[in-house]
Amino acid sequence: MRRFAQKLAEHGFVTIAADAAYQGASGGTPRQTDRPANRVEDIRAMVDFISTYPGVDAQRVGALGICGGGGYTIQAVKTDKRVKAVATVSMFNSGRVRRNGFLDAQMDSIAERLEQAVQARAKELDGEVEYTGTHISHRLELTQEQLEEIPAGLYRDGTVYYGITHFHPNATPRYTTSSLMYLMAFDAENQAELIDQPLLMIAGKDADTRYMTDAVFDKATGTISKERFLIDGATHIETYWKEPYVTQEADKLIEFFERYL
Repeated sequence: MRRFAQKLAEHGFVTIAADAAYQGASGGTPRQTDRPANRVEDIRAMVDFISTYPGVDAQRVGALGICGGGGYTIQAVKTDKRVKAVATVSMFNSGRVRRNGFLDAQMDSIAERLEQAVQARAKELDGEVEYTGTHISHRLELTQEQLEEIPAGLYRDGTVYYGITHFHPNATPRYTTSSLMYLMAFDAENQAELIDQPLLMIAGKDADTRYMTDAVFDKATGTISKERFLIDGATHIETYWKEPYVTQEADKLIEFFERYL
């Protein structure tokens, strides 16, 4: 996110990027709690902050969300009309994936995973925090053979990005299992027609996560100004950092925000 905030700032925009509550350098325990309501409120609070920042025109505020932040940004702008233009890059609908599984491949285990979530919440009453996903506490050292054992696409690229090339001790793919109680009832697609602001959704043309961008874009029928911009050759993770993709995305974002803000 900071990479894109910097590129926008270099073209005259006042930008803000922040770690979500319970994540990264922000406060909150248990760590890696992922409740959609919290994440959406974080975005609204960022709008609060930047709208009152010296030199900012509160009538020309835009929002950019990347990956899971894109899904939460979509949710926020459905009702927060202080945001006059909204863009996403590789939007990830966390609720749909946590509920249905990636590529909707785990729909037969929804009830089982909800039961795990309520059991995890009960454990938290005794001070025990249960997590789903992998905690990466140090930079990974994997052989090419080990990497090739991970399914190609989001999972393999994500392992390389978060675990090796862009490792940070405060960035981890895990989340509290109890968060599933909230995540599984969330879906960025719901009421997408409430979005009436200009909308730009960027995704890798070859990304295995593109179906999530497509679903929200198609359901965002309330805006007359929307564009789906696909990056040839790019997968999901590559849109975060790899050239020439980042420059293509940044140029499109700058053009979009300059036009509508």
